[in-house]
Amino acid sequence: MNKIINILKEQKSIPIDQFINIALYDKKFGYYMKKNPFGKKGDFITSPLISNLFGEMIAIWCIAFWEHLEKPKKFLLVELGPGDGTLCKDLLNTFKKFKHFYSCLEIKLLEKSNKFRKIQKTKIKNIKVKWIKKINELNYGPIIFLGNEFFDSLAIKQIYNKKGSFFERYVTLSKNKKIKFLYKKAKKNLIKNIKNLNLINKGSIIEYPIEAIDYLEIIAKKIKRYNGGLLTLDYGYMQSKNQDTLQSVKNHQYLNILSQPGNSDITSHINYKLFFEILKKNNLEIEKLATQSEFLQRLGIIERANILSKKISFKAKADMFYRLKKLLHSEEMGSLFKVLFAKTKNTKFSLGF
Repeated sequence: MNKIINILKEQKSIPIDQFINIALYDKKFGYYMKKNPFGKKGDFITSPLISNLFGEMIAIWCIAFWEHLEKPKKFLLVELGPGDGTLCKDLLNTFKKFKHFYSCLEIKLLEKSNKFRKIQKTKIKNIKVKWIKKINELNYGPIIFLGNEFFDSLAIKQIYNKKGSFFERYVTLSKNKKIKFLYKKAKKNLIKNIKNLNLINKGSIIEYPIEAIDYLEIIAKKIKRYNGGLLTLDYGYMQSKNQDTLQSVKNHQYLNILSQPGNSDITSHINYKLFFEILKKNNLEIEKLATQSEFLQRLGIIERANILSKKISFKAKADMFYRLKKLLHSEEMGSLFKVLFAKTKNTKFSLGF
């Protein structure tokens, strides 16, 4: 909090995307840089932490995609923002059972938080896994880019559309030194960008995921150059309606995003219609969007659970199916989370979609 207040005292105001980046990624102050927010004792829980069947299904999908690409001898899996490392650990446990695939595989973890890297390295001790800070470090393929709740954690700009006049959302200090929102007339370049992206629809708050677009474009270049695909799971929407989706979470409870910067998570929902357009402009093909429930069920997660249930106690079985319900039920994560798969145009692979 002090860091942002000091910046605001000096600069008077900063745009919301800069506020989010400081709150989440500042080396000393940033939320993702100083604590482990995952799990029951943290602030939120992700699919890999709910059930290792999630990671197992993603692993099977990766192996099937590798087979479809005619089993290349060198194959790269890049996890975007691997969190506490649970998904990577679960993937490796399954990959090891498929010796030919495993012998061809290398894994790169894209992680800029030193705190998370330390957490990941305590869980993942495998010579096939290396850490990177930039996608530009990748120089061979084919590559599968895998992201689970990655894009929703990237900073966005917000623009207020008031009867055709555009105002960018900033934060500033009130007279009693509290952080508050401020709207400033949007710059011409920003207005041009949101118009070019067809973001001016119904609704007054326009969200411009400036960092996600940069990532999508560089990922698309790597896929086009080396072949492969992008598989991403995030919460989001498809309808053409502008909405304010910024939210903050602490101790599994929602709170005002301005109230505890640096000590709470800040995320936004993915505008999948925009993601589709960006990827298509970059000459990638996208399978239709699937819900997490549809995707995991098409991969056989229920059948796999039924097989495992025959070998475990009643208590363990009840726990497994309780966790499965959290992943699949429409009122839990099943419908809220969507799955996107982008690939080169000549790749005919649609498992799970």
